[in-house]
Amino acid sequence: MGILRQHAEDEFKQELEELKKQDSGAVPQNWTMSPQSVVKYLMGGKLSNGFQVSPKYIGNQRLIEIAVATLTTDRALLLYGIPGTAKSWVSEHLAAAITGDSTLIIQGTAGIGEEAIRYGWNYAKLLAEGPSESAMVETPMMRAMKLGKIARIEELTRISSDVQDTLITILSEKILPVPELNIEIQAISGFNVIATANNRDKGVNELSSALKRRFNTVILPVPATMAEEVNIVQTRVTSTLKSLELPAALPPLIEIQRIVKIFRELRNGVTEDGKTKLKSPSSTVSTAEAISVMNSGLALAAHFGDGNLNAYDIASGLVGAIVKDPVQDAVVWKEYLETVVKTRSEYKDIYRACKEIEF
Repeated sequence: MGILRQHAEDEFKQELEELKKQDSGAVPQNWTMSPQSVVKYLMGGKLSNGFQVSPKYIGNQRLIEIAVATLTTDRALLLYGIPGTAKSWVSEHLAAAITGDSTLIIQGTAGIGEEAIRYGWNYAKLLAEGPSESAMVETPMMRAMKLGKIARIEELTRISSDVQDTLITILSEKILPVPELNIEIQAISGFNVIATANNRDKGVNELSSALKRRFNTVILPVPATMAEEVNIVQTRVTSTLKSLELPAALPPLIEIQRIVKIFRELRNGVTEDGKTKLKSPSSTVSTAEAISVMNSGLALAAHFGDGNLNAYDIASGLVGAIVKDPVQDAVVWKEYLETVVKTRSEYKDIYRACKEIEF
C-alpha cells in the first residue's frame, strides 16, 4: 500500500545519509549532523563526492543559518510570516535533518487544551489505579524532552493565550512538572521547539511578552523575485506530480510563469511594469496557493483531459484561490480580468476560461 505523503526523513533518506557521510563539522549533542550540513540539506548543493542535494527552501540562506544557529542554543525558534511562505515545510525539514524525526508535532487550534502540550491521562487506568506514570499519556512535547529531539508546534497563535503560556516553564527551565505524581520531566540535550505562526489568521492570539522572550523569531518572506517564485512552484509541482503518479505531462514553464505573475501582481497591488495600481483580494494569494492551482489543473488534465495542462484546467483553481470572499474578492478579480488580463494577448485563453466560470 503506497503512502500518500512520506515524512521528510523518509523521502530524503538518501540525501541525509550522504550528508552524514561527508560531514566534517562539529555535531551538537543528539544531533545527527553538523549545523553546516543542516543548512546544506535545506538549501541544496553539491557535496565533495559529487552527490547533488536538492533544495528544500529557495530563498535567503542567511535566514536558514539564523534558524539553525538558534536551535544550537537554549532558545526556541519561531518561524513567522504570512500563510504560504513555507513555514511548516522548513520546520519539518529542520527537524528531520537535526534529529531524524519530524513527527513530534502539535497542531495548534482554537480548542486545544494544556493536556495536548503537557500530558494527558488514560482515564481507565487513572480510575483503576490512581495517578501513576503508567496512566500518563505522553504528548509529542514530553517525548521530545525525554529523547532530546525537536517538538514542532504548528500555528502557535491559534492557541489561546493561557494555553500558550504552558510553554514558558518548558522553554525557560527545560522541565515539565507533573504535580499529580510530585515529579518532573527534565529535557535532555538536543531538545528544542520549533513553532510556526502567521499574521493573517482570524482569531490570532498574540504571544505574551514572557513567551516572546523564549523564542528567536525568523520571518520568512514571500519570494523576492518572480524567477525565485517560479522556481519554487516548478520544484514543488514536479515533486507532487511524481509522488501522486498523475498521468499528466509536466506543465510548461510558461504556464507556471503566467500564474505566478497573476499572483504577484494581485499580492503587490500593482502590475509588473508598475504602471497600473490594483486592488488586492482578501486572500493571501501566496506561493502555496499558486502550487495548489497548478496541482489542481494537472489533476484535471490527467483525468478529464488529454494529460496536457491548458488554461481551462487552470481557471477553476485560479478563481477559487483568489475569490475567497464572494462579494469583495469577486469585484477585485473582475476588475483585474478586464483591465489587465484582457489586454494581454498571451493571456487570451486564460481570460476566456475564467470568464466562463460563475462566481
